[in-house]
Amino acid sequence: MKALAFEDVTLRFGAAEVVGGASFAVGGGEFVALVGPTGCGKSTLLNLAAGLIGPSAGRVLVEGQALAGLNRRAGYLFQGESLMPWRTALDNVAAGPEFAGQSRAAAAAAAEAWLGRVGLAGHGDKYPHQMSGGMRKRAQLAQTLVLDPPILLMDEPFSALDVQTRQLMENELLAIWQADRKSVLFITHDLEEAISLSDRVIVLSAGPATRPIAEFAIDLPRPRDVAEIRLTEAFRATEARIWAVLRDEVLKAYRAGAAA
Repeated sequence: MKALAFEDVTLRFGAAEVVGGASFAVGGGEFVALVGPTGCGKSTLLNLAAGLIGPSAGRVLVEGQALAGLNRRAGYLFQGESLMPWRTALDNVAAGPEFAGQSRAAAAAAAEAWLGRVGLAGHGDKYPHQMSGGMRKRAQLAQTLVLDPPILLMDEPFSALDVQTRQLMENELLAIWQADRKSVLFITHDLEEAISLSDRVIVLSAGPATRPIAEFAIDLPRPRDVAEIRLTEAFRATEARIWAVLRDEVLKAYRAGAAA
């Protein structure tokens, strides 16, 4: 059974068609990345997968069942900040379990364990303003994973980080994924990031009415170090194959923007 599937999904806002007949799936335990031109609708597809918006036509399936309302089987890691500034790192991570009905003690224990797993052991008493960007992103990752969702929806989560911190976070994510094997749908504008992390890369068309136009299996050995894997000939060959498709869509989007 597929963890997540889009079946001929179309989304319209008024007369504008934003998603046009999108069909693709994420298998159980699979890491799938979506790439496409800026503004093509990558985040919109993730919002459809989260149940934040519903399709105008077609279906989104979660573990074989048509999605109606919020996707309760998924955790969503946003591009922006999601930590509550008046709560410590520990209290931020513990909030989800507490809202789900766990006792304060159980929620705090789970939060402490996840802070340790993301490299923030001993930092639970810090408030967001006392943490670096990388530390805040680690706390957000723990905040998402503490509820143990089987599906992860990730919207360019590391794009605001510097290169070194970003690669550290990518490796942290891969280590956690390797251990837990959740199903991941990952949005990125960075083709190198998509290849480094995923099992499969899906290329989206330029808008309007974006849809998948190609997909590529990433046949690179695991476990991976994202910095080292990018130096290999196999990585560069894979990147060249995908870019040959993606480049045309980027140029279409650029020309459409220039004409507008």
